[in-house]
Amino acid sequence: MEQKKVLIIDDDARNIFALKAVLRSRGIPCIAASTGAEGLALLEGEHQVGVVLMDIMMPDMDGYETIAALRAKEREEHLPIIAVTAKAMVGDREKCLEAGADNYISKPVDVDVLLSQLQQYLSV
Repeated sequence: MEQKKVLIIDDDARNIFALKAVLRSRGIPCIAASTGAEGLALLEGEHQVGVVLMDIMMPDMDGYETIAALRAKEREEHLPIIAVTAKAMVGDREKCLEAGADNYISKPVDVDVLLSQLQQYLSV
């Protein structure tokens, strides 16, 4: 059985590059999308995604809208989503969880915290 992948949805190429480097160095396969719409399209054809790392602050379709769109799809309604945001303000965590995220992490990402969260969903 193929190992589940992490889907990174982030509009900043530097964040995608850094997250991919960390995950791949630990043997965790990952794919990436630079917009919410692109992420949704990737999921249509990709059945091995085990968790989504969702940037919240993106232009056009933000992370909240993308989470809502994922939760509206029957096949994706239980897909684990970890919200990732640079805007770590009081109430952000709760807002992300209310929007449908399963977990939350702020930028700059603490690699140990990220890997711990991913372990819950991927059994890394």
